[in-house]
Amino acid sequence: MRQSGHQKKQNSCCVGGIAVLMVLALIHGWDVLDGVTESGHSWELSRYAAVAAGSIGVSVLAAVSLCYKKIRLDRCFLPLILCFGALYLYVLPPLSAPDETRHYISAYQLSNQILGVSVDDPEGRVPVRVEDWFAEDIDGDYVTETLGDGTLAVVEDGADGAAVLGQTLTEDTYVRIHEYMQNPVGNEEKDGLALSIHAPVVTTPVVYLAPALGITAARLLGLHTIWLLVLARLGNLLLYAVVTSLAIRRIPFGKEILFGVAMLPMSVHLAASCSYDTALLCGIWYFTAVCVDLAYAKERVGWIDVIKLAAVMALAGPCKMVYAVFMGLCLLIPVRKFGGRTRWLASAAVVFGAWAAAMVLVNARTVTAYATDTGNYIDWAGEAGYTFMELLHRPVDTFRLFFNTVIWQAETWHLTMLGAYLGNVDLVLDVPYIVLLALTAGLLLLAFRKPGESIRPSLPGKAWIWCLCLICAGALMLSMLLAWTPVSSRVICGVQGRYFLPFLPVFLITLKNDTIVLTKNPDRSILYLMCCVNAYVAVRIYSIVCMRL
Repeated sequence: MRQSGHQKKQNSCCVGGIAVLMVLALIHGWDVLDGVTESGHSWELSRYAAVAAGSIGVSVLAAVSLCYKKIRLDRCFLPLILCFGALYLYVLPPLSAPDETRHYISAYQLSNQILGVSVDDPEGRVPVRVEDWFAEDIDGDYVTETLGDGTLAVVEDGADGAAVLGQTLTEDTYVRIHEYMQNPVGNEEKDGLALSIHAPVVTTPVVYLAPALGITAARLLGLHTIWLLVLARLGNLLLYAVVTSLAIRRIPFGKEILFGVAMLPMSVHLAASCSYDTALLCGIWYFTAVCVDLAYAKERVGWIDVIKLAAVMALAGPCKMVYAVFMGLCLLIPVRKFGGRTRWLASAAVVFGAWAAAMVLVNARTVTAYATDTGNYIDWAGEAGYTFMELLHRPVDTFRLFFNTVIWQAETWHLTMLGAYLGNVDLVLDVPYIVLLALTAGLLLLAFRKPGESIRPSLPGKAWIWCLCLICAGALMLSMLLAWTPVSSRVICGVQGRYFLPFLPVFLITLKNDTIVLTKNPDRSILYLMCCVNAYVAVRIYSIVCMRL
């Protein structure tokens, strides 16, 4: 049977993507070889071979599921994200993601509650197994003392603080993990507890349930620290895979867009970490999918739909309250689908009430402090920061700060949203600009209209979504202005591109128009090529770390 022209092009695309990936893997193999020659750690070559083989293997899986078998997108996503997540977990080891140490300790704290482990510490420090101190102090800088109950506590952690595993990702990180896996330390002290010096994040514990279950399983099985960290990350990865797959299945259109955003390097890196951003991302995407489905596909709104929306808002609200803005997506749903205004008001009260209750329970003190505080001190800068009342009384200066930030930081936001600097926003762990351009082009092509495709939402719906995105972006900037920006700064500090990922899919959905209409539907080929790009990022990052002696 002869192949059509489209099939031949698709076959060429699949073969070409894998061939280019193989060539690039060989090129970066020389970089790894140079690093091994300098360090003498020959085992890194076999690890790199595993990374390269895994990258090629997952690209083949993407080709088969997306292009040849054309399996439904939500069913494609589940195995692909698990494979990519495992690959990123291998390349970017535990505690290397942004703020991951505090998220890990927060998950550990919940694991303690699950297991009934508690320590009476007036400072509220989280007890961990003594052997797990290895992750927080890889150089052994801690000076400790034994408390009355036999728990160890840090008296001194070194002049510059103790070095945390993976926080600065270098070749030495791979060496320490390799040596630890060969000969785990501290096994003779498994029954002892120690107090971590890292403070947990004050938020709803639900967002740490998945990694906490991984930590709990590792403790019950008596696994050592590295496996404990791996299981914590795998718990988050499984949550991300399942919930995002459900979101792709639920959303009536824009499935390819959501798939593409969820497969970005930054998205995968966060998914395979202990960060609460994992639960936040997939939760907001699922909320978006339900709202879009109810607004444009489903005929009636059921109470189970309302409960789902309320549950997500109760989860997301205490984490980053700015995303509560996207409760406004519910206003896209016509009142008639609720069965009348009374049921609409009752549904709105349930969703808003769930968010408000979660905020009061978790963040009431924080919100009150921001609103009424007459002084603000930014610890990292060692100087005063802004207060909410001060910003209200200086509207011109406040506007100038926002304007300067957008003008000077927009490029950085774009790059870091896609995954320009992985690890703990490490400028060395960079992704080439041409790769980021390819990912950007891929997302835009996924967003543009295809033959026979209707435009949804309409212009008023698009305008409302743009308004919500703008308000959320402004709220993100305001929160970092209050929490992270010293008065001497001319821009708002601390805003990162990954903060825009939750509303990127719904924004891209609004880009469909009658002016730019593609003559064919290349969505699956684009998604496959984006998967190849993602696989290349893993290969490149591993080679960079091997040379970072």
